[in-house]
This record gives sequence, C-alpha cells and structure tokens, in this order.
Amino acid sequence: MIVELRIYHCAPGRLPALHERFSKITLGFFEKYGIEQVGFWTSLTGESNQTLTYLLKWDSLADREIKWNAFQSDPEWIAKRAESEAQSIIVQRIENQFLTPTTYSALR
Repeated sequence: MIVELRIYHCAPGRLPALHERFSKITLGFFEKYGIEQVGFWTSLTGESNQTLTYLLKWDSLADREIKWNAFQSDPEWIAKRAESEAQSIIVQRIENQFLTPTTYSALR
C-alpha cells in the first residue's frame, strides 16, 4: 500500500469553492475510477487556513498511474473542472508526496 498526501493551496477566499467541487463533482469521479480516499482535512492553525489536505490510498505506484491518469483525462471531469473555475482559479498550488507505511504503522 502507498498513501498519497495532497495539499491544495487555494487562491484567497476560494476554499469554499474547492469544498463544493470535491463534494459535488470530484468524489463522484474518484468513485468512477476506483480512487480510494483516506480522508480530507482543513487547517485550523498554521501558515494558511486556505488549504485542503487529503490522503489517497493506492495498491502501488502503477495502480496510481493508471487510475489517476484515467481520471485526469476524463473529458467530463475536464469540462466540470473548467466550469468550476470559470469565474476565477480555485487552486494556486498543489503539493504531493507518496508515503509508504513503516512496519509498526497502524495503517498498512
């Protein structure tokens, strides 16, 4: 198992639009392509309260490549994403890391 940590840094004031896009659009595409989420979080304290952090669970990097590429190239997703950003950009910057559990991790 591999866990992908993704942090979306939103444009000022655009975090609510990102929440709406995930809850109404993105999660449906994740389900369509078998992309398994571990959870989503927002920041209570820290550098910015305009970030969304989430974890995705993959069987392998190859599994991730197949599913993520299919999701990213879906014409309906591309159109809906563009529609959600018609007024202004939502995400300014994305960070991601691939994590592998230790032998003593509760999540493996």
